[in-house]
Amino acid sequence: MSITASLGYPRIGRNRELKFALERYWAGKSTAEDLLRSAREIRQLNWQVQKEGGIQLVPCNDFSLYDHVLDTTWMVGAIPERFSELKSCLSDLDLYFAMARGWQKENTQVAAMEMTKWFDTNYHYIVPEIAANQRFCLNDSKILEEWKETRAIGINARPVLLGPVSYLLLSKPTSPGFLPLMVLDRLIEIYAELFGHLAEAGVEWVQMDEPCLVQDLAMEAVDAYRKAYTALSKVRHPRILLTTYFGRLDSNLSLAQELPVDGLHVDLVQAPGQLDEVLATCPAGRILSLGLVSGRNVWRTDLSAAVSMVDKAVEKLGRERLVVAPACSLMFCPQDLELETELDIDVKSWLAFARQKLTEVSILGMAANGEVDAIRPALVKNRRILESRKQSAKVTNPTVQEAVKKITEKDHYRHNSYIRRKIIQKNELNLPVFPTTTIGSFPQTLEVRQKRSKFNRGIIDKSEYETYLREEIFKAIRLQENIGLDVLVHGEFERTDMVEYFAQQLEGFAFTLHGWVQSYGSRAVRPPILFGDISRPKPMTVEWSKYAQSLTDKPVKGMLTGPVTILQWSFIRDDQPRQKTCRQLAIALRAEVADLEKAGIKIIQVDEPALREGLPLRVADRADYLRWAVDCFRLVVGGAASETQIHTHMCYCEFGDFMEAIIRMDADVISIEASRSNMELLDKFRELSYPNDIGPGVYDIHSPRVPDQKEIESLLRKALTVIPVDRLWVNPDCGLKTRGWDEVIPALTNMVAAAQKMRIGL
Repeated sequence: MSITASLGYPRIGRNRELKFALERYWAGKSTAEDLLRSAREIRQLNWQVQKEGGIQLVPCNDFSLYDHVLDTTWMVGAIPERFSELKSCLSDLDLYFAMARGWQKENTQVAAMEMTKWFDTNYHYIVPEIAANQRFCLNDSKILEEWKETRAIGINARPVLLGPVSYLLLSKPTSPGFLPLMVLDRLIEIYAELFGHLAEAGVEWVQMDEPCLVQDLAMEAVDAYRKAYTALSKVRHPRILLTTYFGRLDSNLSLAQELPVDGLHVDLVQAPGQLDEVLATCPAGRILSLGLVSGRNVWRTDLSAAVSMVDKAVEKLGRERLVVAPACSLMFCPQDLELETELDIDVKSWLAFARQKLTEVSILGMAANGEVDAIRPALVKNRRILESRKQSAKVTNPTVQEAVKKITEKDHYRHNSYIRRKIIQKNELNLPVFPTTTIGSFPQTLEVRQKRSKFNRGIIDKSEYETYLREEIFKAIRLQENIGLDVLVHGEFERTDMVEYFAQQLEGFAFTLHGWVQSYGSRAVRPPILFGDISRPKPMTVEWSKYAQSLTDKPVKGMLTGPVTILQWSFIRDDQPRQKTCRQLAIALRAEVADLEKAGIKIIQVDEPALREGLPLRVADRADYLRWAVDCFRLVVGGAASETQIHTHMCYCEFGDFMEAIIRMDADVISIEASRSNMELLDKFRELSYPNDIGPGVYDIHSPRVPDQKEIESLLRKALTVIPVDRLWVNPDCGLKTRGWDEVIPALTNMVAAAQKMRIGL
């Protein structure tokens, strides 16, 4: 008979218990034992929920205190050399967190490991650092202990591992001329040793995640897959499920089918068209795991369409060779739709969160086993709900659709070239060389969050809340003036999240109370649900920006989130092409830019940190995406006057993949994350001679450490080898929302002092 399985489950807890446990521990308000107890309780509840939801093969080792890639780095002993001095003074737990967050004490500082996006998701992983002389050492206590926990509570579990080839492909080398795949043989030895321990413990199946198989692979990567899995097949090991997700295998299908593994998982949500070829080439006796339920979006599965795929697979392979599962881990979904008591009743009926998706998998498992009569009522209900969504007047706005049709090519262009705009803006703004600024947000303190909570609960009225926000903006403006920043921000105290804030003021979005999804570590976001055509009933940011500008003679940036980022960081509708939805967002934001200009705002920042995230994993698919994504950005700013300086911001991504598109965006100033990579990201800007102004981040805001002035000066001098002095801006890596004032003030003070010192040296 077919069985049901899960590839992973949300880690943060039903009510974000992991977030609060981590932050208590980091603040010194709880012990390691307290933290580990909370983690164990979350894991065990997750396992129980999945079992009760009809999942017969439950994942373990998918839980992480910070990041599963960092867990793999710890497991194989690939701890960067700079952390070696901390081994004698930190516990293993604190050393693990130091790798993720950096470490600072008195005069000793150790920078955190680099962080970047996990494929095309909004999840951030900690990038492994691999040296040419890398030595590995197995530490499998976590995976074995969690396996034993599942056995103790009667759960049939399948350990999850990041496969060795994907691990190395996702790593960065620590020296030029070296590729991490060069140490594959050493890493295979560690996995072979681990496999032996798992087999000895009684593990029957291991889930080997190799998501890089859905990308274009160089020949050395293809050879690496053959070498790794051939070697592992020759040692004592559990049965191996080679797991792919986020796209189609395409040219790598023959490679996946020839590897000596016991099963293959394929994503049939992102790539339903690959099923026929997968079935036609499936080796005799191999298990096929069908990823039929989205782990990345919140819409109900079209069960009838999924059953058709199940039937096709049963006819070809038989029931005993099939597993029914989500397409990928459910960690990218909110926990439980039943927690949402204030959602529009129609919209709620169209949705399925992680817990509800387990039920969908269970229904499809029953279909695979021929239980047609048992699932017929569920299929009828599902079809009725899907049809109600299609016919709903809440989804369609004819006025918006007509506005999209009226867009012309001219709407995507500024009135003058960058070179001409730069001259005009220099006269208008009169900024010094090395102009200093921040990315936008300032600390969202406990007091700020409490005031917002009281307002949302009706404890204080709108007048009292807005008076408080004006007081915070006033203090932020004075603070920035005292520090000496050249271009100021209002601080974004009124915003919960850079996407949610705008979505709440646009028509076509719905919002959750408990729809939290992990972004990295303890950081969780609550993506809005984009279900219908988008329109802007009124200005969204103008009053706050106008007020902030009235407090100072220095320019204050208007702060907007770009259309691609709103798209990527929302749960978006799946009933029309992404580009159509993005154009609707761009039209709404274009109107906001115009209103900011009318209010006297001379600098407007349109952040697009998710532009790289939306890049298709296959190179052949990228040109079309980049065309419409950049066009949407240009549509937002195309009507801006030459006097208006347009900024954009991007962070934690591989810029080399789309540098030409960044150039085509034609922003007057781009700010980027660069400090964690020690300005290495600027190499691509050098190669393609980026023509406009650029602000490479000079300190890492995701770490609690405060950089000193000399460190920032050193980074700026490095940046000057790539960027001409008249085009170099000075700013942090990202917004300061998650940091405390005790970190922000000295860091910005050092940053401004470094810029002023550099000016003297000219």
